[in-house]
Amino acid sequence: MKLWPFVIAAVALVVALFGGFYFLRVHPGGLRSGVLDKTAWQRMAVPGALSNAHAFLEHNCAACHTPVTGADDIKCIGCHANDEALLQRQPTVFHATIGSCASCHGEHQGVDTHVGEMDHAKLAKIALTSLTTTSPQSEQKRGSTDLVTWLRPHQDMVAATSHPQLTPLEATLDCRTCHGTKDRHVGLFGGDCAACHGTAAWTIAAFRHPSPRSLDCAQCHQAPPSHYMEHFNMVSKRVAGQDNDASSQCCGPVQVNQCYRCHQTTSWNDIKGVGWYKHH
Repeated sequence: MKLWPFVIAAVALVVALFGGFYFLRVHPGGLRSGVLDKTAWQRMAVPGALSNAHAFLEHNCAACHTPVTGADDIKCIGCHANDEALLQRQPTVFHATIGSCASCHGEHQGVDTHVGEMDHAKLAKIALTSLTTTSPQSEQKRGSTDLVTWLRPHQDMVAATSHPQLTPLEATLDCRTCHGTKDRHVGLFGGDCAACHGTAAWTIAAFRHPSPRSLDCAQCHQAPPSHYMEHFNMVSKRVAGQDNDASSQCCGPVQVNQCYRCHQTTSWNDIKGVGWYKHH
């Protein structure tokens, strides 16, 4: 006589009894309570504490999750779609069309987690995924805010993957798309930010400023617009004590490209003979 049918029946009975006991213990109100009370299925998965930003949703999983599919980008957008501070800034306007919230902004990693922390590699991964899943026809219709337009041209992308300060994924991004409006070099060093900078820190640890005695400041530094107006003669020169007097010991008639005559390498507003000048 085969015992398998009896073994299977016994196991099924034990599972049914255990499930019924668990259900009744958690939901004394019976079936109606079990359907309406979300604690039963919530207790089966405890992924971790929410960040402080989303802590108020701790007992409302459905605010972010859809049964079976998990975190739902549509629900993220429902709350954050009207974030004008985010959508009106050039570096972050891509959030209006990206539609992949959870790919960068992960949750359930602890109350002190900063879900808005920038991760360039994740950003690049989303862009590359979108690039490989989009037909050429629709790619031609992409707008300037689409993340795929923020990737380097293919020929540059291949060369950049060996960058010492960037991961291969980070190296596929074109820095200018986000940081072009913040270029302190105003184009004097070209458009390849990654030639000098990395994503871990914007400063360059190995950088050493040329000698304070250097006279070639204008090779790297561009004067502000006010230096090309009457403000330069009426205010800037007078503050520095270097007017157009030809007998001036230091400068005489100072020209805009002669930065070294008034400024020092410690800071642009550390004026020779004056000290730290609070400009405006």
